[in-house]
Amino acid sequence: MIDKKAIEEHIRGIIVALGDDPNREGLIDTPKRVAQMYEEVFEGMNYTNHEIAMMFDKTFKDGYDEDGASSQRVVVMKDIELFSYCEHHMALMYDLKATVAYVPKGRVIGLSKIARICDMASKRLQLQEKLGKDIADIMSEVTRSDDVAVLLEGYHSCVSARGIKKNNTKTFTSELRGAFASDSELRFYLT
Repeated sequence: MIDKKAIEEHIRGIIVALGDDPNREGLIDTPKRVAQMYEEVFEGMNYTNHEIAMMFDKTFKDGYDEDGASSQRVVVMKDIELFSYCEHHMALMYDLKATVAYVPKGRVIGLSKIARICDMASKRLQLQEKLGKDIADIMSEVTRSDDVAVLLEGYHSCVSARGIKKNNTKTFTSELRGAFASDSELRFYLT
């Protein structure tokens, strides 16, 4: 679990290390506010991928027999808005958009669950590539389908606000599994 008291103490220490007074009016409640924010934005760190899958493991029959599963039926959600934090600089990954797709194997997941899986998986310190893998792992577990794709695109403040300072540099990552990795026609649905 997230230790809010420890976060408060460390944020207070950071304020001092930056040369400011943590007791001045504008900063006095900052450690508490940051601890509350961290509890919210890093909520996903409290759960494993399996535990997240169990939270959203509600599927429905798709109207086809499981044996009738085919790569001609695909579920795709695009432009799922997310944010996360880079594990290297604890910098914001922003304007992240996810495309998540899977080939149903007799059952489908509620569409809101796909967005909720993305949200919860994004609330961790991580790399964009790892986020795509985690979402794909969770989707595979919930849908029981090996045919899963996750595309992510977004900006990283560790690139735009510091270091190289390239504001319009967007990062794309993809996690293609099963039929999405081998069937170029199926990948058409991701564009």
